[in-house]
Amino acid sequence: MELSEALEKRRSIRSFSSRPVSEDQLLALAQAGRLAPSASNLQSWQFFFLTDPELVKKVDLFSPGLSGHPPVILVICSDMGYAKIHGSPNSERYGCIMDAAMAAENIMLKALDLGLGSCAVKSYNDAAVRKLLKLPEDYRIEILISLGYPEGEVRPRRLRPMEELLHFNAWQEEV
Repeated sequence: MELSEALEKRRSIRSFSSRPVSEDQLLALAQAGRLAPSASNLQSWQFFFLTDPELVKKVDLFSPGLSGHPPVILVICSDMGYAKIHGSPNSERYGCIMDAAMAAENIMLKALDLGLGSCAVKSYNDAAVRKLLKLPEDYRIEILISLGYPEGEVRPRRLRPMEELLHFNAWQEEV
């Protein structure tokens, strides 16, 4: 799939079939995340693919943004201990979340390429998800991504008009 086509076709999928996602597909997604740009090449990300149906159900209970009963939930974390040692205060404050977001976009585009759907989620109970995953204290959850084969019709996106978003050089009032 050409990049332009992928950018046009990618949607947030909120309804998934029960068809399983293969381990090879998950490894391809992890590799796509690993290839993402990283501020100062820090690469403090950690990828947790939740495939156990019971664990997925439990995380789903504490994540109101998840929907559609995905067969896989990806939790992208930052290893803040690693970032503290190998990065800077800016890395810890901004770089880690920026890196996680870029990895997430790579992963979601690769998911589309593999015929999978995805949806990035930031609404979850951090303490509950941390406890369920038994995360080390210095790991910070950055984002959850639901993954699986889409079910049903995919709705078109509503995009704001370009003229509301595009500026050259400086702010200019509309004439």
